[in-house]
Amino acid sequence: MAVRAVRGAVQVDADERELILEATTELVSAVMQRNELTTDDVISVLFTTTSDLTAEFPALAARKLGFTDVPLMCAGEIAVPHGLPRVVRLMAHVETDRPKSELQHVYLRGAQALRLDIAQ
Repeated sequence: MAVRAVRGAVQVDADERELILEATTELVSAVMQRNELTTDDVISVLFTTTSDLTAEFPALAARKLGFTDVPLMCAGEIAVPHGLPRVVRLMAHVETDRPKSELQHVYLRGAQALRLDIAQ
């Protein structure tokens, strides 16, 4: 079993609590499903948001999905002038037998523009 990092991002429609939770739920669920993970496989998750998202902590969405025993942290993304607005990013550290080449990083909605090489 190896420790691997899985990345992902989603663009949120507006700085509204329910929209942040909905988008984050979609992102976390997609990362888990595409990589065939359970919460027991997850060591920790770091969430970041762009400075224009302040209505809710994205980690709350993960808690509501059952990440009760997983350390979660939220932080602010650096404010790059040409950066994509209203983005929640995550980096999940997981235990898996999959090689790095088989991990599926997930970029949804407008965040697909961040990684056109791997966006779904």
